[in-house]
Amino acid sequence: MSDFLRQFAHGFATLDKNNLERLGELYSDDVLFSDPLHEVRGLAEMQAYFAELYANISELRFDFYGFDEVRAGEGYLRWTMSYRHPRLAKGRLIRVEGCSHLLWHSKVYRHRDYFDAGNLLYEHLPLLGSAIRWLKRRLA
Repeated sequence: MSDFLRQFAHGFATLDKNNLERLGELYSDDVLFSDPLHEVRGLAEMQAYFAELYANISELRFDFYGFDEVRAGEGYLRWTMSYRHPRLAKGRLIRVEGCSHLLWHSKVYRHRDYFDAGNLLYEHLPLLGSAIRWLKRRLA
């Protein structure tokens, strides 16, 4: 078990729209963050990305349950993200399972998230959501 990963997860889980300056405590200035929908380079761009993210949702929470260190300075976090967006799923809570691959020295300099983008966003859009859910059932 990794103390670094546990501390990082705790710090990340306490972020909200009012304390995004704390991203600098978790990430290096040259951080590269990517997920299936975005790529963000540098701490300043990451802070702007998170500010926009928090401005568009009414609730966001991460529950971390897996802390796997591969080797010194590299590991994975497993998590469930729960969020509400007023224009998605009629404002109901949406839950998405995911995993983060992190590289770090004293702070994280590479963060890559893996999750089902359809489950995060596309399935909850009017019209498109029905088509994606149908397609996923057909392919299963």
